[in-house]
Amino acid sequence: MKRIVTVFGTRPEAIKLAPVIIELQRHVERMENLVCVTAQHREMLDQVLDWFQIKPHIDLDLMKPDQGLPEFVSDALLAVHKMLRELKPDLVLVQGDTATVMVTALAAFYLHIPVGHVEAGLRTRELYDPFPEEINRRMAGVLSTYHFAPTARAAAALRAEKIPEQNIFFTGNTVVDALLMTVNRPLASRLDVAEDGHRRIILVTAHRRESFGAPFESLCLALNDIAERNHDVQIVYPVHLNPNVRDPVFRLLGGHERISLINPLRYEQFAHLMSRAYLILTDSGGIQEEAPVLGKPTLVMRATTERPEAIEAGTARLVGTDRGRIVAETERLLSDASAYSRMACAGSPFGDGHAAERIVNALLGRL
Repeated sequence: MKRIVTVFGTRPEAIKLAPVIIELQRHVERMENLVCVTAQHREMLDQVLDWFQIKPHIDLDLMKPDQGLPEFVSDALLAVHKMLRELKPDLVLVQGDTATVMVTALAAFYLHIPVGHVEAGLRTRELYDPFPEEINRRMAGVLSTYHFAPTARAAAALRAEKIPEQNIFFTGNTVVDALLMTVNRPLASRLDVAEDGHRRIILVTAHRRESFGAPFESLCLALNDIAERNHDVQIVYPVHLNPNVRDPVFRLLGGHERISLINPLRYEQFAHLMSRAYLILTDSGGIQEEAPVLGKPTLVMRATTERPEAIEAGTARLVGTDRGRIVAETERLLSDASAYSRMACAGSPFGDGHAAERIVNALLGRL
């Protein structure tokens, strides 16, 4: 029997690996799958594990208060290397572009253990945008053996980097699997937010490091303008716990009756809130993938995106952090029904909900 160790540390990784872990559990006669978490994001990670009923076999519990990236990376490299040396897996499975991904791939490389990289091939070709994710995923790509590309464009990027064709698998994105599994399950309790049925919900998420400072204040002022000028909308913003996000958000937007600033939501609550939203403003990579599945037009508050498929399909539009542009593009979708319909009906370019099955089938054929 082959042994796989699946390693992750953050909520987005857990969401996108959950369908793979669940699919692997259907093949226990051929593969043993051990789940290891670094707990890079403790509370939000645990919520996802609870929703998908996944119990880690190893919890490294590495995150500490006020811990910077260098400290986390150094601690994680030592801990993950030690864990892999003891378990001696036949394959290590990682997802995405976090520090945990990069560290795990490096630790496995030092031990000559092959790595499977889920969501491989995403690139902006900009060293610091997004930071530090672009370098994390590039390093993971160099160190991985099996590359599970979510889109044809991602697969092409891997070929351009001379990855052997037989090691590239075009699977679709597991985020679609996870989202469909979630919205088809009822919530245990109703989410009481934006209950006024006469107002259209604009769902907002913004938290990227590269926007901290003036760009972040600009997008906050844009949200205030939208709320002031459009009385039939309710902006709902689950605010990230990072002080670089919370401080300007509450200073510039706190107290407005048409802006609901709430604490971060559990994954399943957020998924159901997305399904109720009229449109979405975000700088999140994952939401750019999820929103098209639900038919929600998305304005991306970033200068670049590693997911151009959504832009090309017409489900999303890059607006950056310029105050005037965010307001103009939002009001266009609020007032122009045909423009809204074109984006809402464009369809998802990210998969059909069977990505995890394709990934596991590829592993069954290789291990």
